[in-house]
Amino acid sequence: MECNVGAGRALPLRAGKARPSETVCHIIFLLCAIVSILCVILICIFLFANALPAFRKIGLVQFLLGRDWSPSDTPPAFGILPMILGSVYVTIGALVVGVPIGILCAVFLVKTCPKKLYRIVKPGIDLLAGIPSVVYGFFGMAAIVPLFGNSILSASILLGIMILPTVIGLSESAVRAVNEQYYEGALALGAGHYRAVFCVVLPAAKSGVLAAIVLGLGRAIGETMAVIMVAGNQARMPLSLLKGVRTMTANIVIEMGYATGLHREALIATGVVLFVFILIINVSFSVLKRGNNHD
Repeated sequence: MECNVGAGRALPLRAGKARPSETVCHIIFLLCAIVSILCVILICIFLFANALPAFRKIGLVQFLLGRDWSPSDTPPAFGILPMILGSVYVTIGALVVGVPIGILCAVFLVKTCPKKLYRIVKPGIDLLAGIPSVVYGFFGMAAIVPLFGNSILSASILLGIMILPTVIGLSESAVRAVNEQYYEGALALGAGHYRAVFCVVLPAAKSGVLAAIVLGLGRAIGETMAVIMVAGNQARMPLSLLKGVRTMTANIVIEMGYATGLHREALIATGVVLFVFILIINVSFSVLKRGNNHD
């Protein structure tokens, strides 16, 4: 193969051997990938190996659909339906609060925000991602709990705030990645600024926005410390937005320190259920993204 350079000259292009540094990097990257895969496999083995005895002793249906969680009673009861519903309600509430605000904020940063204001707002949003969960928890106890009590609503509002950096950051990147010709073409056809943004640019960025929502969902459903501090931690069926609730993550953290025997196995089984929830979310996202790419 030859490559023409200048007037009439040709330089041969030869596929030489990889440099030693490239080979070393290739090996390092391969080892990192293998270690990551092994870590996931080992976690799965640990979880399922320790959870299977609980499923056998309690019964899968009774464990998932039971409404009573009383490890200290005789006989003990291990039903996690209240915790499953609590996690689902709090997570949905967080998405209702955080996703619209996050997407609108991302659109503002890309299409409307002046550059001087952007230099102030963007670092502030990034700073939200670095605040520890316990600090969010203290904020929730001081500012949200006095208004709504230890309840599903308080936890949803707090988690909605916590997922904002994730939703805003990824949504902003997705909107910026859309070719500017989409926006200019919409304006040329007579659309106004906001109509062009929300009817053309934002739909074109739907894959990235969907990824932001899914990662925000994962952050919300896996959050523990802040939820413990504001949700009330009551292992009962959630009946109202203003009633206390306990999530699956909170249930594990609160009781794992002193749990033994079947109680400990039931808590690990709760972790398996949470793991399956995250897996379902990721698989659903992959399917939706694949469908969007085909469209």
